[in-house]
Amino acid sequence: MAISSIQFLHSLRPFNASSFTTKTPRVSLGFRSSVDFNLCSLSSGFFVSSSARSRARDLVRDKGERTEDYPPVTDSVDDDQVVSTPQKLHERDFTDTPYVPIYVMLPLGVVSMNCELVDPEGLMDQLRILKSVNVDGVMVDCWWGIVEANAPQVYNWSGYRRLFQIVRDQKLKLQVVMSFHECGGNVGDDVHIPLPRWVTEIGQSNPDIYFTDRDGRRNSDCLSWGIDKERVLKGRTAVEVYFDYMRSFRVEFDEFFEDKIISEIEVGLGPCGELRYPSYTAKHDWEYPGIGEFQCYDKYLMKSLTKAAEARGHLNWARGPDNAGSYNSTPHETGFFCDGGEYDSYYGKFFLNWYSQVLVDHGNRVLALANLAFEGTCIASKVSGIHWWYKTASHAAELTAGFYNPANRDGYAPIAAMLKKHGAALNFTCVELRTLDQHEDFPEALADPEGLVWQVLNAAWDVCIRVASENALPCYDREGYNKILENAKPLNDPDGRHLSAFTYLRLSPVLMESHNFMEFERFVKRMHGEAVSDLQANSNKRQTKLQGTDDQVAA
Repeated sequence: MAISSIQFLHSLRPFNASSFTTKTPRVSLGFRSSVDFNLCSLSSGFFVSSSARSRARDLVRDKGERTEDYPPVTDSVDDDQVVSTPQKLHERDFTDTPYVPIYVMLPLGVVSMNCELVDPEGLMDQLRILKSVNVDGVMVDCWWGIVEANAPQVYNWSGYRRLFQIVRDQKLKLQVVMSFHECGGNVGDDVHIPLPRWVTEIGQSNPDIYFTDRDGRRNSDCLSWGIDKERVLKGRTAVEVYFDYMRSFRVEFDEFFEDKIISEIEVGLGPCGELRYPSYTAKHDWEYPGIGEFQCYDKYLMKSLTKAAEARGHLNWARGPDNAGSYNSTPHETGFFCDGGEYDSYYGKFFLNWYSQVLVDHGNRVLALANLAFEGTCIASKVSGIHWWYKTASHAAELTAGFYNPANRDGYAPIAAMLKKHGAALNFTCVELRTLDQHEDFPEALADPEGLVWQVLNAAWDVCIRVASENALPCYDREGYNKILENAKPLNDPDGRHLSAFTYLRLSPVLMESHNFMEFERFVKRMHGEAVSDLQANSNKRQTKLQGTDDQVAA
């Protein structure tokens, strides 16, 4: 689920994640992907040494799964080894601000491939601790590749039932993700959950069920939207398969819906559970900040493109761009994305409109069925924050991902309108990034995460839909939490707009360490609008530790 998330890869050369360790204050550098490094270096709340940043750039990880796990933390932080931070923290008082519910994402391996709950006793202990600091609930992925693994419409929910019972016993709520994508498969991943076996068997004989690039390379992370209405999955269409899965879940866990234990269903709509094309993936040697490639060359999407070109009266437009570069191109190197390029021609506008409309249509179909399956329950969709090349005219990386958002067009308004139609919330993954920090580390990317966040959140709020978010990597320090709070509750917003919920990624032994958990508890209180009496006192205590003294500062 996800950092997500947003999930912004910086990959220069391979490295062994298990051997990568460094010591920083309250921040684990066990990134779930090199995306996480990017988010770490961009977020004002994460202070890491220059040497740590240098080594972190060496990560080669697919942005991959929004729910990728983290490499194990191999060392703890000693008080005399933390780096310096500013002398004073000018903290905003969030007392009596709107209540933002806090959820905590559960570990990837909480349910095994045999659909058995792993370590229920340990999980129970951790949930008790979360409840003790008034966390509202937890988020968990329900993986298609686990539940319907062996045969069509043969579902095994046993491990999830046991999990949900434990969550209910602790009087916590549940956000549940319908995860129709592959998990893992990247360097350092300790969990790999493929698509169901019977689906991959179909893919062996008919690889066009997967998204495909111009060179014919397939991406098995999820199914192509071209088969949404094609009966190629043993007599069912893709959307029928998704609906049957969701309906089975709704029937199986009826009591948890009736008792309002399940508060929200997030519906996976693409790779990493996000509504986008798999335009950038390490499987195809993509590296940040490459523009990615269009993913419309399976026979089903090409048939759709041909039909659209015929309807327009230009059959010669039934093709993908032949001058759009490759995964690691920059916009100015291509004839399609360069300033004044073909993206802004009659053909370019036709193609990009079709390509982005396929994305919106897919969301429309699946969310309509989700509302049928989960009538009366809030649903949500995750949209990735593709911020690189945002300061160019074409916004090339967004275009290949399916967001038709060049400088002269708002590409997120149609998505927000589609979500509004279905009463769905927008879960956006880019809210903690700072443009200035991005420019310091990767100036060539011409990124603007803050501009992107402003555009997307306003597109959602303009049509009055709920907006939620999650952090992109583990956060344990006060500076990081303060940044999240500022974005969750914008200062002096005339309409009082704020996030509808925040999901913390993720539950881990590091979070449960005493000093980390104290900061987390304090963060929860402030997100809930409760008063904390130590805004300055705790800052002084932390500064004393950073200076390596043994002096105690009174609270």
